[in-house]
Amino acid sequence: MIGTVVSDKMNKTVIVLVERLVKHRLYKKYIRKRARFAAHDENNASRVGDKVLITQSRPLSKTKKWRVSKIIEKAI
Repeated sequence: MIGTVVSDKMNKTVIVLVERLVKHRLYKKYIRKRARFAAHDENNASRVGDKVLITQSRPLSKTKKWRVSKIIEKAI
């Protein structure tokens, strides 16, 4: 999944916000859904605003089940 880093305050962990569009069943309008994932960042390379690719992995802690695969775009 591709998302944007919204928090990098923890050590080796970033919070990634993933947005997707879902069509409403009755009204046929597209709704923007958001999900926040705690992802493992081994080298503390990502910063707030970076666009990253995350992949699912084994549970690393109570909330961390994702890893940062690569940084697609750096924030300015």
